[in-house]
Amino acid sequence: MRAQNSAIERERVALAERPIAAAAPLTPQDRPGRLAGTVLAAIGVTSFSLTFPATVWGLEGFGPYSLISVRCVLAALVAGACLLVLRVRVPERRHWAGLAVVAAGVVVGFPLLTTLALETATTAHSAVVVGLLPLTTAVFSSIRTGSRPSRTFWIAACVGAAAVIAFTVQQSGGALTRADLLLFGALLICAAGYTEGGRLASVLPGWQVIAWALVLCLPLAVAGAAISLPYEPVHLTGHAVAGLLWVAVGSQFLGLIVWYKGMALIGIPRASQLQLAQPLLTLVWSVALLGEALPVAAPLTAAAVLLCIAATQRARG
Repeated sequence: MRAQNSAIERERVALAERPIAAAAPLTPQDRPGRLAGTVLAAIGVTSFSLTFPATVWGLEGFGPYSLISVRCVLAALVAGACLLVLRVRVPERRHWAGLAVVAAGVVVGFPLLTTLALETATTAHSAVVVGLLPLTTAVFSSIRTGSRPSRTFWIAACVGAAAVIAFTVQQSGGALTRADLLLFGALLICAAGYTEGGRLASVLPGWQVIAWALVLCLPLAVAGAAISLPYEPVHLTGHAVAGLLWVAVGSQFLGLIVWYKGMALIGIPRASQLQLAQPLLTLVWSVALLGEALPVAAPLTAAAVLLCIAATQRARG
């Protein structure tokens, strides 16, 4: 009897530790859930599209390291308050490794590398990161969760990514700069964070995934702020404060809440393709908020990207 109980316990542990696959593609009978997931993911993409312009605003008053540290501290405090008020239980030990990946990729790595890149690169040029991110996220998802999107899905994703790459490279003249290397590094680490966050969002509420990741980074963020603030002059302006608040609360917390929930409903690869529209939205915000000139090729790229998004949404994962 003891041997039988031991075998059952080993099987239970094995099942608990088995990698959790991304949400399975929904059937036509589940269209309301698919629509809700698509809308949530789209809201997340819209909030992310404001991140680069808001970061440029923030850099008007903060240094890059102080901006990253302070935004993380503010976001972690908001997240921690929500967890305390709602009396959310601490995640099981088996989830903390995944939360650490989310923290390293989404909370620290991507914001830091893109902020450093935006010191010298324009928002339009930096959009190459989010142009490539859907395809990279789909690849990470396939490796991590074992999902196998269809050939049509991959063709549409590659065409959409190629359109965005061609657009951004043409605008930059094809030169590979330090900012480009930072952006490509941000791309890889963020894709890993998105994939792991989407996986965890299938077993934890999406907002708790990013909330716990932020809380995990709070000690590091406080230390970073204490070190960087004395060495990087701070000039508080309306733009600097608005940019800081948006990247801290809008894109770092609220945007990721709806993004992870959307990924949990419609699957990581399908949700990630909605980000193909993010560079084009960022261009719109860069014109409206920063006064950058909108490239002539933008409408053509927008049409190509939207067609690819439609194709990936119809393709069966």
